[in-house]
Amino acid sequence: MEARETTFERLIQGDNQFQIPLYQRTYSWDVKDHQRLWDDLIQQAVAGAGAPKTPTGHFLGSLVLDPRPPLPDTVQRWVVIDGQQRLTTLMLLSCALRDHVRAFDEGKAHLVHRRYLVNEEDYSGLDAYRLLPTQADRPSYLACVDNDPTAGGDDSIGAAYRFFRAALTEYDPAGAWDTVRHIDQALRHRLTLVTITAGPQDNAFRIFESLNNTGKPLSQADLLRNYVFMQLPRLGERVYDKVWLPLQTELGPERLTTLAWLDLVLQGQPRVTISEVYEGQRRRMDGIVAAAGEEGLREDLTRLRRLGRLLMRVFEPEQEPCAELREVLRRLALWGGEAHYPPALHVLDQLDRATIESAQAVEALGYVESFLVRRMICREPSHSVRQILATMPSGLERDRPLPQAVRRYLSGPRRGWPRDEELREAIRTQPFYWQGSSRHRAYVLRRFEESYAAPEPVDFSRAWATIEHILPQRPGQEWLAMLAEDVEEGERAEDLHEVLVHTLGNLTLTGENGRLSNHPYERKQQIFDQSALRMNREIANAERWGKQEILSRADGLADRAVLIWPGPFASDAAQSDERSEWLRLRKVLAALPAGKWTTYKDLAAVSGAGSAQTVGSYLAKRMDVPNAHRVLRADGTSSPEFAWLDGRTESQQEVLEREGVRFNGTVAAPEQRLSRAALADLVGLERPAEPEEESSAQRHDTITARAENFRKLLHAHQSDRAEGLLQLLHKWEAEGGWLGYGAAEETSCAPMLREGNGPQGSIWAVSVYPRLGVVEVVFAHLAKREPFTRPGLLSELRDRLQAIPGVKLAVPDAELPRRRPSFPLEALHGDGLARFAETLEWFRQQSL
Repeated sequence: MEARETTFERLIQGDNQFQIPLYQRTYSWDVKDHQRLWDDLIQQAVAGAGAPKTPTGHFLGSLVLDPRPPLPDTVQRWVVIDGQQRLTTLMLLSCALRDHVRAFDEGKAHLVHRRYLVNEEDYSGLDAYRLLPTQADRPSYLACVDNDPTAGGDDSIGAAYRFFRAALTEYDPAGAWDTVRHIDQALRHRLTLVTITAGPQDNAFRIFESLNNTGKPLSQADLLRNYVFMQLPRLGERVYDKVWLPLQTELGPERLTTLAWLDLVLQGQPRVTISEVYEGQRRRMDGIVAAAGEEGLREDLTRLRRLGRLLMRVFEPEQEPCAELREVLRRLALWGGEAHYPPALHVLDQLDRATIESAQAVEALGYVESFLVRRMICREPSHSVRQILATMPSGLERDRPLPQAVRRYLSGPRRGWPRDEELREAIRTQPFYWQGSSRHRAYVLRRFEESYAAPEPVDFSRAWATIEHILPQRPGQEWLAMLAEDVEEGERAEDLHEVLVHTLGNLTLTGENGRLSNHPYERKQQIFDQSALRMNREIANAERWGKQEILSRADGLADRAVLIWPGPFASDAAQSDERSEWLRLRKVLAALPAGKWTTYKDLAAVSGAGSAQTVGSYLAKRMDVPNAHRVLRADGTSSPEFAWLDGRTESQQEVLEREGVRFNGTVAAPEQRLSRAALADLVGLERPAEPEEESSAQRHDTITARAENFRKLLHAHQSDRAEGLLQLLHKWEAEGGWLGYGAAEETSCAPMLREGNGPQGSIWAVSVYPRLGVVEVVFAHLAKREPFTRPGLLSELRDRLQAIPGVKLAVPDAELPRRRPSFPLEALHGDGLARFAETLEWFRQQSL
């Protein structure tokens, strides 16, 4: 067998064809493998751009090839015994690069096509292709090479192509050859492989078997321990007792492996993975043994022992003696995950070496916390955080104070630390309730509460508080009526609810979720006013809870967030002219497979771009957004406003059908629509909530159940008045009205007129609460509805109700448009019930 080192360009140049034999498995790399190759390529592109004559920087692995005797007028064929996954991936990356470049430079795209994908001579048929996968993968692969409309389908080949299309869109959103040429150069010159060529006497299949015959491996900690003590024949027993055994006992095998990984990271190997810890440490320790023998290795293990003690403070912050540092370590531990381990251990190491003071350690780790939290609030993808923070210790400027160096590093380009204005906008508009994990969401709200610095702060250690939607997720009629007062032209209360309900301004922490339920704001207000949490008592100060109140609270929380989590240094580099949500939208669309479609609403939810209308307006103006024609309305039809920006005359449906989308008439097949979760998974975004759809039968069952619950509550708590009041409500229905029921356990009932929302939508005067035993008069709702905008009608309604014995509504005329007073249900019996019925009839006549 013959081995030689080569680059990707030298490997494929000439008239060659690499064939994947039948006994090979189909293409199976997944997004983790794609991301790692992409990260390596970006690293080499940056290195090549800065110093193009530096040696090739990244070794991809080996490629075992079996040459086949050439035939006249054909290409030289090579059977790929091992390495087909990386070779196929490089070809799919080349397809994605070509198609990305085609959008702005057809000539360069043609150059990329001939350089990587097809043979230089005009071969016909399959001889034209430089790579020929197995029969199972061949149609999908050739679709990518040939730029067929079905390219980028659902299988592994299509997923890889779509991943790199999306990655290139994110890397080069403006579309410029000067940006992507460094990718092209790195692909050609800076990725190396070792090709091992089988000789005439070598059995290719046996080679393949031996390369893929694996057994159950030892753990990384086992391998490292075995290696260490093979190198210590003289000092082994003493080192084991004094150093290794205490280290292993304190940390345990998993944490010991983590320490070995972190040690490599802190020494400048940020890309090493847990599975590569043994090999990385073995190579490092080989050098120590060669230079200083057993004594040198003993000193190195003693150093690891010291780092292990420091690492325990990261795992268990209560071991940290400094109170201020203990607090910031506790917060990072509460945030969770392992991403903060490298910077935390680096900072503690510097403190232990006495190169910094504890206050500097606190400030530096505060920036790490801010980096994590701001990215989560602003919906920045989480997959790159671990690598960014792992690279930080070796990337810090050594001639600056540590806190300043940490902040400068995290403020660098493409690190995604949101600025103050981005943070403020996200707090106002993003659906925070579906971002990050539940632990992260609760952490952010907890930090907001702690920022009030109450003299007797709430003890969160008992984990009693959960997240509460102030405006409920399932609003009753009272809530929709309040929102209807805030809608803009063409907007429904339900639309406004969807925009606001999951934003930070509408969320809080409470231990009273059961009591709060879906009650109207006035009921919640009373409970919040008695809360131990300062932010809840602040909410209770608002007279109502609609759009302006939610946005006002969001702005207040944003002010606190900017102080709690300081942002990056202002960058001199030019900022992208697009907000991060538009970049996410473009990335999702670039990854959207052929033969699939999505909706404006789902795209808005995944990208965080606001509403379906906002997404539609954006796509209607941007010619450079990939796959915008794969977005349809929620019913699977084309938007009447859809138009090709490049002047094409064919219909959106015709293009989608050519790509494989099936239509029934003008409606796209629903089974080919990608869910919100599937869209998010395409590019590694957090999954948003799927919309809940309720059938008409389900709605009928829901209303029936609420009506029955109201009846039971009325009999249980107002037995003397239940039958009379129920008869009155049934008479209301019989005469053309309808009954609206609240969604809470305290099921309310409101005699209503005019179904719908908006300025002339549903209208009612009172809501009956059987368990609380009150009747609420909704003057504030009526004041925005005709005819009760006319002077005097609200006052007349108040006076008619006050004529009922036992009813006192001491509300001045000027206060009526802002009030929702109540009176006791016990007033509605005998003559009182009759007068109440007369008042409702008067209300009906005024509202017709």
